[in-house]
Amino acid sequence: MQNTKKLALAVLVQTALISTAFASEQSESKGFVEDAEGSVLFRTGYLSRDKKNGAPDTSSAAQTAMVKIESGYTQGIVGFGVGVIGDASFKLGDNNHAGNGMIPLHNDGKPDANGHVDAYDHWARGGGIVKARISNTEVRYGTQVLDLPVLASNTARLVPEYFEGVLATSREINGLELTAGKFTKNQYSDQIKSDGNELDRAVVWGAKYKFNDALNASYFGTDIKDRLDRHYVNANYKQALANNSSLTYDFSGYHTKWDNKADGSAYTYSHTTNDLTDLSNNIWAISGTYNTGNHNVMMAYQQNTGNTGYDYGLGQGVGDGHQTIYLPNSYLSDFIGNDEKSVQFQYTYDFAGLNVPGLSWTTAYVYGWDIDVAGSVDRSQLKADNATEREFFNQVKYTVQSGFAKDASLRLRHSYYRASNEYQHDVYIGDTNEWRIWLDIPVKFF
Repeated sequence: MQNTKKLALAVLVQTALISTAFASEQSESKGFVEDAEGSVLFRTGYLSRDKKNGAPDTSSAAQTAMVKIESGYTQGIVGFGVGVIGDASFKLGDNNHAGNGMIPLHNDGKPDANGHVDAYDHWARGGGIVKARISNTEVRYGTQVLDLPVLASNTARLVPEYFEGVLATSREINGLELTAGKFTKNQYSDQIKSDGNELDRAVVWGAKYKFNDALNASYFGTDIKDRLDRHYVNANYKQALANNSSLTYDFSGYHTKWDNKADGSAYTYSHTTNDLTDLSNNIWAISGTYNTGNHNVMMAYQQNTGNTGYDYGLGQGVGDGHQTIYLPNSYLSDFIGNDEKSVQFQYTYDFAGLNVPGLSWTTAYVYGWDIDVAGSVDRSQLKADNATEREFFNQVKYTVQSGFAKDASLRLRHSYYRASNEYQHDVYIGDTNEWRIWLDIPVKFF
């Protein structure tokens, strides 16, 4: 493991010194001020989960302004720059049923003497970065929103999840992108503390390579101290067909090895064994997507193996806001149960074909089966080995194409989720009807 990380870092440094046949990003820098960018995204968000079988409902509505300002790079062999990112928000209405990751809760979500849990009326978060660039290699240190398959910021709530640390990205070789970083703080979307998840240390590394216009592949890894080691691979091939149609094949998968707590207990919650010395999970998926005109059809198969499900590591210290699941069968449920298999059918239509550009509709149905559910005391004794879940998903999104409101968007999303009796809310999500409504209005300063 250590040799792998050292090799990745060594290659990253080495490529920074390689002369290449394509332009250097730093040599094209216009300047610290000239390349500066600033914007704010105003978002009105609503998320409601209508729970069944006696589970408490959750519902939240809030308004936020997410600001991002970054300088360009100074000119020269090595360029330097700075930036800030942050959000300021306030709740809309009482939000008496908050608790779905949208709005921070007082007293860490614990009920008061009257059994009430109060949401914050208003709150603000954020941080700064410093950055440096030489040739086509960039290093950023500070508060960041990550988009890595093994360490990703949750962006499916009102505001994004933040990580604090250093990330280096190198594109010195044409078609190859190398990544390496280390993060020591993690702040989920509904947390006030900048290190609300008490992340100790997460080291990440990876590479993406574009072989040609049709074939891409990538590998990423992470070592989260005293929590887990995780690896991700992906290969994607797009086959051109007649009449501007195409067929895209995609394979992706994760391998996770879990560490144990000092007292011998497990960080993962869904293991189906009492032997905690070798907790591991493999999950992979293969999909095929056919595109023709304004129609897009996808079919996918996803499968879990190992003595745990693909757990996010619920609790503190893992640094995962439940978005590190770059697999196709992921909506309200991610279909990640222990030993679970799942299939999906998805259809997307672009209404530009009916002269309504900017409007799209996606519908999907996912069915999962063969889920192992552990007994509550003896986890080697299964409560069920054939639990099931299913989700019917629909989303409509409209983005304004021109005029003063250009790029403003409205997104309506609904999930109908049901599971068998053994896989209810005491184990996973539980039967739920969910609505998400986002109104986004971006404003560019400069």
